[in-house]
Amino acid sequence: MEKSKVMRKFNQIIVFIWFVLTPLTGFSQDTLLLDFPKAVELGMKANLEYRIQENNLEILQKEKQVAMLSHLPSVGINSNVLSQSGQQFQQVEGEIVVTNVTNNIVSGGLNVNMPVFNAGRRILDTQSAKLAYEAGEKGLERAKQQVIFDVAQRYLQVLLDEELVRIARENLENQQEQLRQITGFVDAGIRTVSDLYNQQSEVARLESVLVDAEIQLENDRWALAEYLQLEAGVTARLEPVNPREGGSEFGSQPLNTLYEMAMANRQDFQQQQLLSNSFKKDMQAAKSMFYPRVSAFFNYNTFFTSLDERGFTEQLWRIYPQRTLGLSINIPIFSNWQTRLDVTRAKMALENQELQEQALDRRIFQDIQLAQQNYQAALKRRANTAVQVKAAEEAKVAVDERFRLGLSNFVDLATANQTLVAAKADQAQAIYTLFFQEVQMRFALGTLEIRPTENPATE
Repeated sequence: MEKSKVMRKFNQIIVFIWFVLTPLTGFSQDTLLLDFPKAVELGMKANLEYRIQENNLEILQKEKQVAMLSHLPSVGINSNVLSQSGQQFQQVEGEIVVTNVTNNIVSGGLNVNMPVFNAGRRILDTQSAKLAYEAGEKGLERAKQQVIFDVAQRYLQVLLDEELVRIARENLENQQEQLRQITGFVDAGIRTVSDLYNQQSEVARLESVLVDAEIQLENDRWALAEYLQLEAGVTARLEPVNPREGGSEFGSQPLNTLYEMAMANRQDFQQQQLLSNSFKKDMQAAKSMFYPRVSAFFNYNTFFTSLDERGFTEQLWRIYPQRTLGLSINIPIFSNWQTRLDVTRAKMALENQELQEQALDRRIFQDIQLAQQNYQAALKRRANTAVQVKAAEEAKVAVDERFRLGLSNFVDLATANQTLVAAKADQAQAIYTLFFQEVQMRFALGTLEIRPTENPATE
């Protein structure tokens, strides 16, 4: 009995130190009030994969613009300023005269090139770049859904921890009140001293349970803050959601129907399809290099020389201008198999992409099947825990009355209370689990999104 008293006193001291130190450490922290949309916004800013997808999409947009502009002529201007010293050839009165002088030359030109025929390569490159950009948009949208899913998992875990802390604190307060009643019963001679000691031990145990629940809450808050990359010393205070809103929307849906919904909505699968089409265009563009290419060109060149006594403007614009307009034909005969290598690379890239698309197709089916099973199990668990809580509450009321009348012992009372608390904790777990399973189902279906006034499970 003395050992029990020592342990009880030790637990009370630990709890007292915890409650004293927790507020003191809290004063050095800033509290950030977060609702779910704001948490998702912070998550997207902090998530490495999402930021990389954004940067890649910007590159794809520029590649798309370049591919479209490739249909226009390429234009360039060149200019040279030079000085030649030494023997210079001049034509004087029908003869070529060689003199040793310094010749200052200014030349300039305008070059315009326009592909006329390249076996459709420009068109194929444009189509490929457009498909790649659309695939990048799908990938970015899926990355956003992944952030929403990750934030929802951590956000709901913190809310569940808060509910478990509330249950533990409420149970502790009830048992402390029970302790006061038993103390009165002992003083009145209705109950034995052993019941009093047992109740004191139970209160001490529940104080430790509350401390453990609060520690778990702080750990999960830290995990959320770490994912959101909050500044050091900032703790998040979360706006609650209503987890009881979850219904049986997906519980009765057949698996094939859910699979068809996923195939129609999954952004990552659409991304893989677009990439397959893009790689197919790349392979066709590589094959076009086997065929002749025709391009048109226009060159305008002129110069000024100090050996000519006429003026700068007259030489540059009237005397020496040359204009060239023509067609260039390039017929590939032997390119050291470079074109074959490019075609082989493009073909293998296409086959690898098709393999990834097939693998994702199988994974989507598995995701949907697993999500449906977990969702149906969560529905059953929520219904079962509701019955469990109701039965435990009625049993607790009956045992309390029997204990008050002296018809039951402390073991019955403690067992009934522990059963009720366990039932409430199980019910809270079941409610939040169902809520999260709905989020997981929408993530598997590709319909998970969030709007400013909605909760994590809103489509």
